[in-house]
Amino acid sequence: MSAPYEIASPPSLGVSAPLRGATFMLRRGLVLDLSVAFGLGTTFGYLYWYGYHVPATRKRDLFYAKLEREREENQGTV
Repeated sequence: MSAPYEIASPPSLGVSAPLRGATFMLRRGLVLDLSVAFGLGTTFGYLYWYGYHVPATRKRDLFYAKLEREREENQGTV
């Protein structure tokens, strides 16, 4: 007879030890895959944003600022 204060282990639900190991491997693989995906996604996002988008936007804005200045100068001489 067991003492009333002992905690019984949960039922195994018929899951064998190798299957538990495989489940852990899948979980570890999932965590690794998600970590790599978020890391690479963030890295390439920054590369796109600061390597292409910001310079292209700045070039466009400078072009339109120059165009506006030229337009104002031409209106003043007409």
